[in-house]
Amino acid sequence: MAAKRKLSNPLALAVLTILSERPLHQYGVARLLRERGKEHSIKINYGSLSTVVHNLHKHGFIEVSDVQRQGNRPERTVYALTPEGRREMHDWLAELVAVPVHEFPLFETALSLILALHIDEARELLDQRLAARQAQTAAIREGLRGFTDTLPRVVLIETEYQLHMIEAEIAWIQGFREELDQGTLSGAEVWREISETGKIPDALRDLEETTDQTTDQ
Repeated sequence: MAAKRKLSNPLALAVLTILSERPLHQYGVARLLRERGKEHSIKINYGSLSTVVHNLHKHGFIEVSDVQRQGNRPERTVYALTPEGRREMHDWLAELVAVPVHEFPLFETALSLILALHIDEARELLDQRLAARQAQTAAIREGLRGFTDTLPRVVLIETEYQLHMIEAEIAWIQGFREELDQGTLSGAEVWREISETGKIPDALRDLEETTDQTTDQ
């Protein structure tokens, strides 16, 4: 079971990981995250980085190691990882690797509600998504091609994983679309009826009532 953590923002984990390498001020942390392309795998709001750093310091995960002053520039506080922060970083990261957590991807949400769209419109929208995903995979492959000769694979694995997940989605959409076109999708006729009448068919309503009764028992 996932532990209850004082901080849950993945950006905080990224900051801890960067500071595990060496003490830095927050601008240095932001620069490294940007240079390493972490915005593609972590939702990074650089404007909220100060808040994240403040919270890490408040909870004792980082400490002030120096204050830098250069000419007329504002002073910059350099932070270092504390022993507690190093343990938090390790345990948090290890947990994320080992323990599956049910997430709520927006596409999965849309699929769970897709009967509210007309079946023909849904077909067209899925085609649009398919084209966008295929273009995305082409761009990712091109980007990887530019780094595979200069960087070890281990520093590219999150992009590799992202590519595999998108390819899996593409394969699923293609299979689903094929079933729609061939008329082999179970329940397609019910979806068509909902699309044309705007009403839930009696057969589906009866099925839902039967399921509710079974659940209540």
